[in-house]
Amino acid sequence: MKTLHLDVRSSGQMFSEIAKVARGGKAEREARISFATPELLWEVLTLKRWELIKSLCGAGALSIREVARRVHRDVKAVHGDVHALLQAGVLQRDESGKIVFPFDAVKVEFLLRAA
Repeated sequence: MKTLHLDVRSSGQMFSEIAKVARGGKAEREARISFATPELLWEVLTLKRWELIKSLCGAGALSIREVARRVHRDVKAVHGDVHALLQAGVLQRDESGKIVFPFDAVKVEFLLRAA
């Protein structure tokens, strides 16, 4: 199963992972998109955008108009959300320009600690 991992990592944690790989360590072999803060993750991954991802999961390549029809939303609003998810790397375009979510699952992970 091809899973997309969305997580919250500080820049220090990301640089640590890069340094580990540079020293010959084992790199994580998974699709991962990291955000600097939980607030940034939720700014990108809004409720409406999460609905888009759910509708695209396993659906194959779809036009924006078809995605809008499936989620019962205005095409213009879906267009804006799709472009935000494309920019974040969550969605991709296929050769014909249609939108595709190329994963079978999504795992969202972050840790909230007491101050």
